[in-house]
Amino acid sequence: MGTLAATEAALVEGIDAAMMLAQVEQWCAINTGTRNLAGLAKQAALLADAFSVLPGELRLEPPAPVEAVAADGRAVEIEHGAHLVLRVRPHAPRRYLLTGHMDTVYPADHPFQTLTWLDAETLGGPGTADMKGGIAVILAALKAFEQSSLVSPYVGYDVLINSDEETGSLASAPLIAQLARGKAAALTYEPSALPDGTLAGARGGSGNYSAIVTGRSAHAGRNPQDGRNALVAAADLALGLKALSGDGLAINPARIDGGSANNVVPDHAVLRFNIRPRSGEDAARFAAAIGPLLREVELAHEVGIHLHGGISRPPKPLTPEAEKLFELVRSCGAALGQSIRWQSSGGVCDGNNIAALGVPVVDTMGVRGGAIHSPQEYMIAASLSERAALSALVLHRLSGGE
Repeated sequence: MGTLAATEAALVEGIDAAMMLAQVEQWCAINTGTRNLAGLAKQAALLADAFSVLPGELRLEPPAPVEAVAADGRAVEIEHGAHLVLRVRPHAPRRYLLTGHMDTVYPADHPFQTLTWLDAETLGGPGTADMKGGIAVILAALKAFEQSSLVSPYVGYDVLINSDEETGSLASAPLIAQLARGKAAALTYEPSALPDGTLAGARGGSGNYSAIVTGRSAHAGRNPQDGRNALVAAADLALGLKALSGDGLAINPARIDGGSANNVVPDHAVLRFNIRPRSGEDAARFAAAIGPLLREVELAHEVGIHLHGGISRPPKPLTPEAEKLFELVRSCGAALGQSIRWQSSGGVCDGNNIAALGVPVVDTMGVRGGAIHSPQEYMIAASLSERAALSALVLHRLSGGE
């Protein structure tokens, strides 16, 4: 244990680890796959009740409209759950943003639905690490922070728990942007990058696209020359996209929808692909290259191509302001006897969106755990109170503490 001032020690001593664990067990018993709207509504109600112990105004914000491309190429609206927002002292001149998400990657029919103690310290289950454990950390940290001697009309914060992070936060991106503007700092409660508590530093970006290819049908035996094969064009486009990968830009052609009977030249296909630019320059390189590639494939195959989608997670470099916040987190960890380090990550999260607005953010303040997005997901139970103490101390020192 490092050195804590008496006021700081008092700040973290009251964190109730047993209550935090009970909350995680209750919340993880509810399936909240991003498309399970009933489960998300149930979870949101429980979270609203839990967060009502904090001062401020609680509300459920409706999701922003989101369109996706169906297999037949039509744009269809995708329903999402509501987002929980808590605003505390909204007129304070110094304010922070804390974010988490209530959705998981496990749909209602997924076999991974129950909690299991893997050993005395390790709880396995859907959402334990990613990130219902993190939501419990947010609540406990803020309850502790509200006891700080530095809490005043001059310091406030917003909390956002969204319902669609696992699918890119398209239905909450406008809300994230609205709440992030003007904040002195932000903390996001994804699980640690490694089970030892290592934080994620710089992150690359991510974008999802659908290329809708329109050709011309014809009989595969009688007059194939009159057809324009959309499936072949989509495959050619996939190869062209893969050739653009490298030097900070990864492109993954993931799926082609389309085709018809074996004796019909297919006139329709949809190519789905993901891009991962490491930096803004890599994103710009893709933007400059995609138009010429589409035109090349259109001309070669005499088809039309319409591109739908975009970069939903901008690259997140480690700026000097972010480094300063990371150093504050590290010093707080040292005072608590926690060794904090960070490393770059290929994953993306809401921290990308927040950082794009110029707000310094540490986005792996949640529990220690691992194997997320798999039936082996787990949380190290002791990290609930550890991470809550870390966040409470970070908020205290951000507000002018020791």
